[in-house]
Amino acid sequence: MPKINRNGVYINYESYGQGPTVLLTHGFSATSKMWDDQIEQLSKYFNLVVWDMRGHGQTDYPEDQNLYSEEETIEDIYGILNDLGVKKANIGGMSLGGYMSLAFYYKYPDMVDSLIIIDTGPGFKNADARGKWNNYALSQAKKFEEIGLECLKGKSKEMDPDNHKNASGLVRAARGMLTQKDDRIINGLADISVPSLIVVGENDKPFLASTDYMAKKIENSKKVIIPDAGHAVNIDQPNIFNNEIINFYLK
Repeated sequence: MPKINRNGVYINYESYGQGPTVLLTHGFSATSKMWDDQIEQLSKYFNLVVWDMRGHGQTDYPEDQNLYSEEETIEDIYGILNDLGVKKANIGGMSLGGYMSLAFYYKYPDMVDSLIIIDTGPGFKNADARGKWNNYALSQAKKFEEIGLECLKGKSKEMDPDNHKNASGLVRAARGMLTQKDDRIINGLADISVPSLIVVGENDKPFLASTDYMAKKIENSKKVIIPDAGHAVNIDQPNIFNNEIINFYLK
């Protein structure tokens, strides 16, 4: 289980298989274990890299709130690829992980061969809508602060409380990584030039419209709706999901 040291914060990642690198980032309050059903199949074709964001899973949970941000997450992804000696990769993620994948592309476009955006929203143009989202994110932080990992019981399948050390990292991640500062991500969609696979579960109602919006804005994109799947589309329908990834690259 390799780790990289990012200025004293140890970031956990795992790498499987050989071939083109596919790096996948989990969603908020999930961990790299959400990709367990992808490892066997995808590692036959790719170097599959999965990792734990700050405050999640086996990565460190620093006490400094300033160490949880979009900027730090981007540099964590860069650091993992650098540790592996990978100059260019297929970058993807689910929900918050998809948002961070878009952010990584904007910072390091020359390191991205393609994007895989799963059950993700690209943020908000409207400041009031963004404010409501940020209020939601802060309410999540408060819940974790008051109730702890019990918050995750009965939630979406990828959010397993047993995969976290404690709730302190999720409190700070909600405040610093789940909140959004501006409309840069959504306004930059039309500038994305790499092939992009946009995946959403048929039953993930809140994200059907946002993924449709991204598919229309990103010129070289393909949208796939996975039947009988919710927000954790790769867990609900692993074989269909895996085949969509494989076919996207081997077509």
